[in-house]
Amino acid sequence: MFDIGMQELILIFIVALLVFGPKRLPELGRTIGKGMAELKKAMYGIKEQMDSELHDIKEPMSSVKEQIDSELRDIKEPLSHLDVTGKTEKKATTANETTTAKDSKEKGAE
Repeated sequence: MFDIGMQELILIFIVALLVFGPKRLPELGRTIGKGMAELKKAMYGIKEQMDSELHDIKEPMSSVKEQIDSELRDIKEPLSHLDVTGKTEKKATTANETTTAKDSKEKGAE
């Protein structure tokens, strides 16, 4: 979490010992520890609440997505034969162009 090495911790401890004295240092440590525990507990509560809210949002969205997918399938099924017809027409057009090109070459060779 914090990038504090052993030398920094010793320096912080010495400064705290000089500022607060040996009698108040244990009390200060307990207070800081309790504060950190409360902060961690509050952060966990907020995280749980956010996850709950996110789940409440995702659940209806998934049902809407399923409904949209169903509607798209209903639209695509009747139109699926049009793609095959379009490809067949393209192949036929290409075959006619090839025949026309061969006829042109034959006429030019005569």
